[in-house]
Amino acid sequence: MATSLHQQLKLLYATDVEHHEVVVGDYRIDAVDSQQRLVEIQCASLGAIRTKVKRLLRDHDVIVVKPLASRKQIVRKDSADGNVVGARYSPTRQTLASVFLDLVHFATVFPHPRLRLDVVMTLQREIRLPPTSRSSWKKKYSIHDRELVDVEHHYKFENAGDIWKALNVDLPKTFTTSELADAISVPRWLAQKAAYCFREMGLLQLDSKVGNALVYRISPAFCSLAVSKPVGATGKTRSAAKKRRIA
Repeated sequence: MATSLHQQLKLLYATDVEHHEVVVGDYRIDAVDSQQRLVEIQCASLGAIRTKVKRLLRDHDVIVVKPLASRKQIVRKDSADGNVVGARYSPTRQTLASVFLDLVHFATVFPHPRLRLDVVMTLQREIRLPPTSRSSWKKKYSIHDRELVDVEHHYKFENAGDIWKALNVDLPKTFTTSELADAISVPRWLAQKAAYCFREMGLLQLDSKVGNALVYRISPAFCSLAVSKPVGATGKTRSAAKKRRIA
């Protein structure tokens, strides 16, 4: 069952519910916006919709929406309709760079002339209940719902250069994944995923190798990005209930 977060995000792209859950060919699409673009909201792995999106791009313009939780409030209840027994904020915070965890499974699809990738940085509320028979034995709770509290930033990416600019990367002419990790403030293992994505998307190319470390440089097609400049995203909105439809 779709979460409240999923439903709320659909309303941001198409306010008319008649444009939700539309059948297009062999697929059911989350929403169709005012410009007749197909909107797919993917809270789970982007890899799960890779084949679907590839086929839709043959005949349609598509927006893939990936929500990330920059802050998450965890609310514990004794039952779905019961009382709140506790609330706290999760110490885990996602940043824009967290998108590479999923993009490694989607870099063969994005970029595409008919595809836009939207990364929505959100404040979320996660409702947890006592575990059920279907809950993992490792967990002491089951997730009942996720809700959208607010949208902090809305990034719209059409190519790899857009992502690079939004990360505001400042690196020398050639660099390793360790230097990339420092530049975007992530662990090296995540920087390695980012480098893989940027190679697949054509933005980075291998320059040389120093010991076991690969050395990268920006490909000639993106040479204007060698010196990065800050790129702002859509500003923070006041509340989820008052947000305007996303264009």
